[in-house]
Amino acid sequence: MVKKIGFTVVSLLLFAGCAQNTPDIGGNVSDSNEIAPDTVTIDESNMVEDGSGIRYNSSSDGFVSIYFDFDGYNIVPSMENRMAHNAAKVENSGGSKVKLEGNCDEFGTDEYNYALGLKRAKAVKDALADKGVNTSNVVMVSFGESSPVCSNSSDECYAQNRRVDLRLVK
Repeated sequence: MVKKIGFTVVSLLLFAGCAQNTPDIGGNVSDSNEIAPDTVTIDESNMVEDGSGIRYNSSSDGFVSIYFDFDGYNIVPSMENRMAHNAAKVENSGGSKVKLEGNCDEFGTDEYNYALGLKRAKAVKDALADKGVNTSNVVMVSFGESSPVCSNSSDECYAQNRRVDLRLVK
């Protein structure tokens, strides 16, 4: 009897340790296939520098990418001007859909990076809402690590891949 109880307790502990936690991303998460054919592209030949020494992507319709710290999904103070710029662009978009694309560097598992990309997109959506933007036409998608803009093994390159790109759906 004691062996059965001991076996049951050990089994329960083992199975409890294997449970997977699903990240709480909330919000309006949409399938990228829904609007993928109608998005504009990022012109990588038109990278801009904002004084920090790192070159950043800008989409051809005037949005600028929002960048994140390693393993982070909080919008850092240095990105506030970019958020204000993007909020104004969304407001002037005439009610068009805007897609927020969360991206990550190559560190971490596919599942982790997918969840982190969604958290980054959600942070941008929340920041737009905080700036008074109606986010009913804002959709989110995560590409995890599958859409890098830089593939060199350097900190500067990895930093360019930790971003949310905003794309106007035309």
